[in-house]
Amino acid sequence: MRSRWHLFAGAVVAVALGVGLVQSGLQVLAATDRPALPAGLSGYERARIREGYVGASTLMGMSVMLAVFLTVFIVSTTFGFTVVQRRRELGLLRLVGAQRGYVCLMLLCEAGVLGLLGTAIGVPAGLLGTWAQSALLIELGMLPSWFDAPWDQGAVWAAMIVGVTTALVGVLAAAWRASRVSALEALADSPAARRVMTAWRWFWGLSAAFCTVVMVIVAQAARDLVAGLLIGLMVLISGSVALSQLSPIVVPVAGRLPAVLLRGNLIADVARAGVLHAVRRSAATAAPLIVLVGLVVGLWGIFGSLAKAIGVEQERLVTADLVVSAEIPTGPGIAVASPQTAVPVAVIRGTKTVYSEAIGIDPVAYQQTHELRPRKGSLDRLSGRTIAIGPGMAAEGYKLGSTLTVVLGNRKVPVKVVAIMPETLDVSENFFIPRALLPVGGRTETLVKVAPGNQVVLNNAQTVKEWAHARGEAQQRSNSGLFAALMGLAGIYTAVAVVNAVVMSTADRRREFALARMAGLTRGQVVAVALIESGAVVIVGVLLGSLVAGAALAGIGAGPYGLAALAIPWRLLGAIFAASLVVVGAAAVLTARRATRARPISLLA
Repeated sequence: MRSRWHLFAGAVVAVALGVGLVQSGLQVLAATDRPALPAGLSGYERARIREGYVGASTLMGMSVMLAVFLTVFIVSTTFGFTVVQRRRELGLLRLVGAQRGYVCLMLLCEAGVLGLLGTAIGVPAGLLGTWAQSALLIELGMLPSWFDAPWDQGAVWAAMIVGVTTALVGVLAAAWRASRVSALEALADSPAARRVMTAWRWFWGLSAAFCTVVMVIVAQAARDLVAGLLIGLMVLISGSVALSQLSPIVVPVAGRLPAVLLRGNLIADVARAGVLHAVRRSAATAAPLIVLVGLVVGLWGIFGSLAKAIGVEQERLVTADLVVSAEIPTGPGIAVASPQTAVPVAVIRGTKTVYSEAIGIDPVAYQQTHELRPRKGSLDRLSGRTIAIGPGMAAEGYKLGSTLTVVLGNRKVPVKVVAIMPETLDVSENFFIPRALLPVGGRTETLVKVAPGNQVVLNNAQTVKEWAHARGEAQQRSNSGLFAALMGLAGIYTAVAVVNAVVMSTADRRREFALARMAGLTRGQVVAVALIESGAVVIVGVLLGSLVAGAALAGIGAGPYGLAALAIPWRLLGAIFAASLVVVGAAAVLTARRATRARPISLLA
């Protein structure tokens, strides 16, 4: 461990950040399960805060699952790479008499020590992560300003178990593979010893790829946007694993790029040879980049597609021409004016009370300006003391003909359910009531259908297309906050893992760099070789990660709204590519300069 501290330092960083990420997610998740509400709040406020806690709990549950996946993936990849880098060292131990079990036990003991050290560092880092995630959820409005995630021993113990276990499991497979290679084969550096695509790597890569292809086919065959979104989330994980395992197949192709782009250049030729010779090193560096690009671009595309689909759906469901943010009467040139007023209500069903909003409508005008029709009952019966269940509550088990109690202001009104609307992507409309039941106040907008052959100019008016697009953008802003809460710390962890892999791979090349300098290359040329190699690896990682994101979005494009609902984040992809080139290149340059600081003869001696 003393002689290979630069490799082990990277493994400790991976474990520490993984433990911190899992602990912070579990700690916030535990705090959201037991909300403490102050006295003096109204029933509506208490229900709204509890709803925020439920949403935060669901989001943090997804965040914890993502954190566990990233921790297992990154830690196992990092430890596997450290074992590969020590292949000759392990071969020498086998040559002088170390048995296979001894080698495995030694590596497991090292992993145990590193896991404990990384866990000890990760627990304080988890406290910082808990504060960051809590502040973000409060900023998003999902949690109240007084929310606090106290120290939770269960979360800490779970994170510690994840850290130590992933360290042991991550090194176990690599240790078993290393012990299977004979000593002379490892020391001779034969082609068989350098073989990257082992039988197990083929198995896991092809298995994950098969599952990914099946899920993409199912998502396209379902032709359902919600199914495409849910399957897309699973595709991101399985696709990342598949292409990370199969990346050594693509690395040699990318390794030829420097020589093609810089034909006849000595540095490009050396960089090409370096990438082709050290396929395992390049694949280990590209793996976390594949996961980073796949998850970030894929999730952002899924959230963006959902928001865009809401706008497309509303544009198709509304048959009016204009939307005015006020109540206006029917006048010259206006065929239909359908005002909609949203007011806060409490709906009591048995012992359960739902605090929400109800929209007061004129059923005749509503049906003249909307394509949406009830799946049960009829809006024609929405008059007097009646209520229609909107799309946002359509799946909550309300029965046609049942009686509910609606609290409007200071009045309690018994109402009868006369219609149940179908589910839509936009779940903001929960209940419809006749306008005659509306209390004073509320937020009103009017959908206007212009009479044929007329042109109407109204204040604060938008076309339906503009209005639907604005609703989609509002949903996207909300989704951006959810994306930040879900991928914020996880994305930072994965980005650090990319830099960590570059530093580990470059720092272990001191002897290789010294040989290159003794052969005639200057120190600057050696650093340039490392820079070009890192650029080739970034191209591989971004391309394969983009392929994963594209597979996740394939089911959405085959949905009911087709390509109109597909949001491909080209700017984000370009920003990640540019940032990866800069960050990975800078890490490679700084590490290569440090590795070439000593005189070559002092290393070769």
